[in-house]
Parts: sequence; structure tokens; C-alpha cells
Amino acid sequence: MISTLPNTTSIPNHANIRLDIRTLQPQLVEWRRNFHQKPELGFQEQLTAEFICQKLKAWGIEHESGIAKTGIVAIIRGEKPGFGKVLAIRADMDALPIQEQNQVPYRSQHDGIMHACGHDGHTAIALGTAYYLHQHRDRFNGIVKIIFQPAEEGPGGAKPMITAGVLKNPDVDAIIGLHLWNNLPLGTVGVRSGALMAAVECFDCTILGQGGHGAMPHQTVDSIVVAAQVVNALQTIVSRNVNPLDAAVVTIGELHAGTKRNVIADTARMSGTIRYFNPDLADFFQNKIETVIAGVCASNGAKYDFQHYRLYPPVINHPDITHLVQSVATQVVETPLGVVPECQTMGGEDMSFFLQEVPGCYFFLGSANPQLNLAYPHHHPRFDFDETALAMGVEIFVGCVEKFLNNS
Repeated sequence: MISTLPNTTSIPNHANIRLDIRTLQPQLVEWRRNFHQKPELGFQEQLTAEFICQKLKAWGIEHESGIAKTGIVAIIRGEKPGFGKVLAIRADMDALPIQEQNQVPYRSQHDGIMHACGHDGHTAIALGTAYYLHQHRDRFNGIVKIIFQPAEEGPGGAKPMITAGVLKNPDVDAIIGLHLWNNLPLGTVGVRSGALMAAVECFDCTILGQGGHGAMPHQTVDSIVVAAQVVNALQTIVSRNVNPLDAAVVTIGELHAGTKRNVIADTARMSGTIRYFNPDLADFFQNKIETVIAGVCASNGAKYDFQHYRLYPPVINHPDITHLVQSVATQVVETPLGVVPECQTMGGEDMSFFLQEVPGCYFFLGSANPQLNLAYPHHHPRFDFDETALAMGVEIFVGCVEKFLNNS
């Protein structure tokens, strides 16, 4: 049986959101639910891109599509007199390979694919921001670039878009972006200067032993025993090699070996992830992990194959742009928690590539509402969020545009 959620197409009149944006809330919800019903994986966001381009074209907003396959850049030129800078706003569009379990009217229509991280909301917020700014071009000078990015969940669309020149012509002076965040309640903003999200690295390792009969281990090199020692030894890398003031994580998420209880496996395969905030650790983990694996294997007479991959650097916010976001957010959120300054996560984000190129700030917009059963974590098959956050996101983006460009 399909259930309905409480109405989120309107927001309280007392909210610190301008009337024009409160009026836009029903459209934001409609757009978000359209995206939610038609989720697409990274670099496959054709329907999403077509929808966005149709809206931009209908509104007369200058834009370019097909960037890094499915990416879009919209350009809104302010008409207020004065010298203007260029501010970019970034939103990711892709979904995840998850089967949705929510029984709501707007549940995913694409089997095995779901917006389980809020990117449908990010896209709706960015689209609403584009619409509002285009309608109010006389309120700011300078230029706003709105970047609709594919493939944040992997393999990463930010870097290809940068390579394609989205930060050029005109050159971007600063960039902002948000992530709807069910780890914070509705009506809060998590933002801090410096490291907000972690670097992401991955590795695969195959232990090459020598199989044999389970009753005759002296004739074998037991890959499972070696793998177990490797897993334990890797836990000392952070605890005994990384400064305790530098948070870091090494996690083994997969370990596969063996075919039968009385057969000693000749190979064991494991995969893991590495997370850290400090950019100075970028060259540390790859060599250290392989050194540990090599040592354990040598002591047991085994060999190994090791592969390491760097995905995303840490998300590092610029202090000046962070202050801008904080100053605007303080005027929008209303709960006692308000702006949460020490909000970090070991999750990763390829917004980090944009922040390596230009000063910027990425922040979390609280979207959880346990009273409405909207508090499942990100990447959960029942993830959903309080859509009241959509108008809050537009208000914060618009406020940052006006404050950054008009004060330039």
C-alpha cells in the first residue's frame, strides 16, 4: 500500500525565507519528486539533464549542456550597476544502485536505482536558485554559474567538468555547494572552515598462498591465515603511525577466500578504503599499507598483488567563503542548534576538486525530521528527507550570491 507523507509544499510564514522563495516551494517539491522518480547513475543522467535544460530554455537562461557527458552549466548575468565577480554554485545529479524501499507516491520508477543521498534535492535547489536569480537579475551584479554535475557517487564528474573548462570563460572567483544532511535536524546548517570531508582512497589486495588439504597444513601456505594477520596488522597503521590529532581510518570492507571447509585456500582477496583530513597524508598510506602486507606475506612464505586507487582529496573550505556562508545561514536557520561549526565526516565528496581550483565552501543543510520518519541515513534504501529544506537551500544560495557579488 502506498502511503503519503505530510505536506511539504508550503513552509511556515514565520520562516526567515523571503516570500518569493516561499512561493517557489511547491515547484521545488514537484521538481525534486520528478528527479526522485527517475533516478540515473553516474554519467547516465540523460533524463535529468533533459529536464533541467527544458526548464532553463523555457526561462531564457543561458546554458551549455553535454559537459563531461551529461553535465550542464547555466549562466545568470546580474544587471545591477557595478563591477561584478563570478560565483559558482555546484549541485550533483546522480543516484545510487540501491533498490528503494519507501512506499511513497514518488518512489523510484527505475528498478535497482534510487536517490538515496539527496542529490535529487540538490538539483531541485540549484534549479530553483537559477530561476529566482534570473527573475531578480536587477538585485545583483556580476555573474552566477550554476554547475549541474554528474557522477559524484563515482567515478567522479567534478574533475572532468573542470578539465572541460566550467571554471573558465568567465573565470570563477569562488564556489559554493551544499549537501542535504540527515545527520543534522531540519533547520540547521553544518559548516566549518578547513577540512569538512575526508580524502578517499581505495585498495585491493590478493594474498597468494599455496592450497592443500585442511588436514595437512604443513604442506600449504594458508592464505586465510595470512589475510587475517594482514587485517590485524593494518589496524596499527593509524593507531601507531598517524598523529593522534590527525583523524584517519583504514577499513577492510571485503574479504573473500575458500571454497570448502576441508580445503586450505590458495588465495584470499580483500578490499578496503582509506580516509583522512590532512592533505599531508596523501602520500603516506599507499606505501605504508603495502609495506605491512609485504612484511606479513614474507614472514609466512606468501606472495601478494596490491592495487591502490586515489579517488577524492579532502574537502577543504576556504575561511573567507566559509564566513560568507555562515553569515547568511545564521539569518536563515531558526532552531536552537542553528549553525553547527564543528561538523565533519569521514565521508568523501568530489566537490573537493572544485575547492582545489578556487576558494569555496561546501556545507551541510540539515534535512532530518524524526517526527515524520524522515531520518534514515544516507545510502539507506529508505532514505528520504524533509522537503522543507529545499526552500531553505535556495534562500541560502541566493543570500550568498547577493552578499558576495554586491560586496565585490
